[in-house]
Amino acid sequence: MFNFVQVNYDNLEEPDVVTENGKRFYKFPSVAQKYPSVTTVTGVRSRQSIAEWRRKVGAEYANKVTTRASSRGSAFHAIIEEHIRGSLDEQKYKKDPLALNMFQMARKTLARVDNIHALETPLYSHVFALAGRVDCIAEFDSELAVIDFKTSTKEKKEEYIENYFVQEVAYAAMFYERTGIKVKKIVTLIATEEGSVQVFQKYNLNDYLQLLKSYKEEFYALQSKG
Repeated sequence: MFNFVQVNYDNLEEPDVVTENGKRFYKFPSVAQKYPSVTTVTGVRSRQSIAEWRRKVGAEYANKVTTRASSRGSAFHAIIEEHIRGSLDEQKYKKDPLALNMFQMARKTLARVDNIHALETPLYSHVFALAGRVDCIAEFDSELAVIDFKTSTKEKKEEYIENYFVQEVAYAAMFYERTGIKVKKIVTLIATEEGSVQVFQKYNLNDYLQLLKSYKEEFYALQSKG
C-alpha cells in the first residue's frame, strides 16, 4: 500500500484545453495568453528528427509504430496509476499483455516509491507560462521527486533523453509555484520491451531550468514562423 500525502494547492484554476496545429495549449480564465503544454514545448527539438524518420520509413509504417507505442504507453500509465491507488485489477489488462508485462518488470522499482504528493495531477506555472499533467510526485528512495514513467522498445541512451529531464523540471517548478514545496530530484523510469527497467536520477535542477528557457525560445521562434 502506498501512502498519500495531503497537499494544499494555491488558487488552482481549471483551464480549457485547446489544440492548434497539433499542439496542445491551456487557456486560463484569469490569463489572456494561452499556455503551451510542457510536452509540446519539450518536444520541439525532436520534431525534425521524427519528421525525417517518417520520410525514411514511410507514413504507413511510421503510423503503425507510433500507434503501437502510444497504446503501450497509455496502458502502462493506467496500470501504474491503478497500482499506486490500490485499485489494480490485472485481469482488465489481459488485452494489453505487453504493457502488463512491462509493469511486472517495473514492480520492484515501483516499490521504491512512497508518500504520494501528486498522481496524474494537472499543474501549471504563471511564471513559466506552461501547463501539463504530471505522472507522479512522490518520495523515491525517501527523497521527494518528480517521477516520470516511460516505455520504450529498447534501452535509451541518456544523451538522447534530455527533453525528459527538462519536462520533469518544468513540473517541479509548477509544483513549487502551486504549493511552495520543493522537490529534491527528478526521476525517469523507463520500462523496455526487452525486459529491463532504466532509472535516471538528476539533482541539478537549476541546469535543466535554464534549458527549459531555451526550449521555450525555440518553440516560440517556430510558432512565429507559422
